[in-house]
Amino acid sequence: MDLTLLFVGLVKVVLGGLVAALGIWMALRGLSRILGTQPVEELRQGNTAAGLVHASSLVSLGLLVQHAVLATSDAVDLTVRTSPFQPIMLGKLIAVAALHVGLSLGVGVAVLAMGILLFDRMTPGIDELEEVRKGNVAAALILAAILLVLALLTAPGLQAALNGLIPFPQLPEGTVVAPG
Repeated sequence: MDLTLLFVGLVKVVLGGLVAALGIWMALRGLSRILGTQPVEELRQGNTAAGLVHASSLVSLGLLVQHAVLATSDAVDLTVRTSPFQPIMLGKLIAVAALHVGLSLGVGVAVLAMGILLFDRMTPGIDELEEVRKGNVAAALILAAILLVLALLTAPGLQAALNGLIPFPQLPEGTVVAPG
């Protein structure tokens, strides 16, 4: 049994759960302000359109933030496997990873907000957000698609921009270590 690998795996599970919880909270809060809705109340009333938009925003944010979690996970693997192991490097990695994940969540929510504003501007004369609040599923489907496409197309750029923040350890030349 490899206790180090077990510990690292548990740290990754906790990190992923914390990022997911924070991301869900940020997405629901940010989208609620933009749409002028209360997600819990909308769901109680059975507003399928609002539920669809909120669900797609969560999936979109997950697509945007998953790269931050993966990069952090890979850096933790490399830090633990680099010899000699230096605990100070792990502390530094955790601090930078928190910044990395926080920035990716913030950028993700901003991208989703931009998508909603773009959706609203695309069709003058129609208040799409009001239509979603009224339960118009057709308007919600279009907004959901816009959010998902924005997330899919901006995620690689976000990943490339934010990977520079992770302090990957220096490995001896010629060493290749596959992340676990």
